[in-house]
Amino acid sequence: MDQVNHPKTAGETVHHGKSSIQTATSANSPGSQTDWQRVKWRKVHRLVRNLRHRIFRAAKGEDWDKVQSLQRLMLRSYANTLLSVRQITQRNDGKRTAGVDKLVALTPAARGQLVDRLMVETPWHVSPVKRVYIPKINGTLRPLGIPTILDRCRQARVKNALEPAWEAHFEATSYGFRPGRSCHDAIARIYTLAQGKARRKWVVDTDIKGAFDHLDHTYLLQAIGAFPGRESIRQWLQAGYLDTDGWHPTDTGTPQGGPLSPLLLHVALHGLEAALGVSYDKWGSTKPSTRLVVRYADDLVVFCPTQEDAQETVTRLETWLAQRGLRLAAEKTRLVHLTEGFTFLGFQIKLYPTSRGRSGYKLLITPSREAVQRLRKLLRDIWHAHRGQAVQVVLGRLNPLIRGWAHYFRIGVASATFNALDRFMLHRAMRYVNRRHPTKSHAWHRAKYWGPLHPQRKDTWVFGDTRTGAFLLKFRWFPIQRHILVPGTASPDDPTLRDYWAARAMARAKDLPPSRRKLALQQNGRCRQCGESLFNGEALHGHHKLPRAQGGTDTYANLELLHASCHQQHHGRLRKRMPGRPQEPAPLGERMWFS
Repeated sequence: MDQVNHPKTAGETVHHGKSSIQTATSANSPGSQTDWQRVKWRKVHRLVRNLRHRIFRAAKGEDWDKVQSLQRLMLRSYANTLLSVRQITQRNDGKRTAGVDKLVALTPAARGQLVDRLMVETPWHVSPVKRVYIPKINGTLRPLGIPTILDRCRQARVKNALEPAWEAHFEATSYGFRPGRSCHDAIARIYTLAQGKARRKWVVDTDIKGAFDHLDHTYLLQAIGAFPGRESIRQWLQAGYLDTDGWHPTDTGTPQGGPLSPLLLHVALHGLEAALGVSYDKWGSTKPSTRLVVRYADDLVVFCPTQEDAQETVTRLETWLAQRGLRLAAEKTRLVHLTEGFTFLGFQIKLYPTSRGRSGYKLLITPSREAVQRLRKLLRDIWHAHRGQAVQVVLGRLNPLIRGWAHYFRIGVASATFNALDRFMLHRAMRYVNRRHPTKSHAWHRAKYWGPLHPQRKDTWVFGDTRTGAFLLKFRWFPIQRHILVPGTASPDDPTLRDYWAARAMARAKDLPPSRRKLALQQNGRCRQCGESLFNGEALHGHHKLPRAQGGTDTYANLELLHASCHQQHHGRLRKRMPGRPQEPAPLGERMWFS
């Protein structure tokens, strides 16, 4: 049975504002049953993955009674609860961010108590979200709603039950915040639609104004239908938010900051292609139609054959969105010809005239001017902020930024941009060295900070620390690599595509540094601790099989890659087994979940 009976908790205490969850158990309770350090994550992942597959298959076959039965099973699942807590408290970037109750779960004990509390609290009290504001690119502030740690875990649990059923029917050209899909897929799709030979050269470039803030609750709940967790979703939608001036109701919208919000937006926007007249044949190819669309969350572009058709598309979109309480952002809506170009997800997409080819045009997708300017400013600020610090500190701040930016933009035509950025970085490095050693000669500067530091490149102008061999990455070292588009409506929840998604995940090893790339290939792209793909978005740690304290070396034979949370769990288990350390009693349900 996929559940363990847990003792009911009686309360919680908070110390110093933000703290870990500390649960006071009832008088007759044996205490927390979940020992976080001893969870068998391989089995947890397998059970949740198999249940998601079953929901997907049932939804694909439109067996809605079976879908609801499996969704109820997922909502009660102990494995789903464990995985949801791990996702929220260990993998997500906001794991250290507290909600209105000022609680976080940063220790294994707190996570185990959180699991136990989630398993017994039914029904529960939904708390309002904490309103925070983050700056947007255009200088305005974006409001975020941060649920409590308990509500975030509950939402993650609901998401695992709701998402597979909708993945079976979501549109092929929807790419934002969906499993297995990314910005690169949206850009690759645009490339197939905007090439010189394409008939649709007029583009509606727009986005939905305040999509997360103005979504109509009534329409959304109707779209969700008879989902077993529908009442929980309604409570989250209407929980309100706390700002500096007190509590405010939320009559519309879904808080941008909760793990369930992107999925709810996709549910509300499902059917956009049908509204624009897009249809598919039995092989999954688009039938001849007047428009084709690409959507990434609330950003979208529609390709049209004429300017008049583009104007009609705007009218259709406004009418269709109004039923959902949404509207287009007038200041961001543009009707452009591909020869004028437009910007989408940081890329500039534009047709250029050429004497080659029958169409007379060539499509170039390059990093946008705005994206390059933002990067230059960020790099310049880092150089200024570290002007008096050691070169190792500067390299530690710059290299991750260079690697991430180059990996994102190298799917387009980026060689010229990369070369220009390398010249910019050389100039900034020279200014850094001149300021750090103003009395030394240029020959001394070069001997100390430049040389053939990269072991695999014959480049004598590599900036770094000549004593340790650490060096600054160059943008042009990242070769251009085209992204392979996800085919049609393919989803990781489809059990017939398991081998395809495993191969696709394995291909991401090329984005790792060379040393880690070799380890990932040796492990077939799998974490040796939990058995899941290394490329799930979580940080990776290098683990010594034989600890260095016991004579272990840094050779490949003694190293393996683990997820950061798996690495922590491994060493937590070792500490419990240390001689002289008191052993804790085995928790109930150990035969099912714990090693």
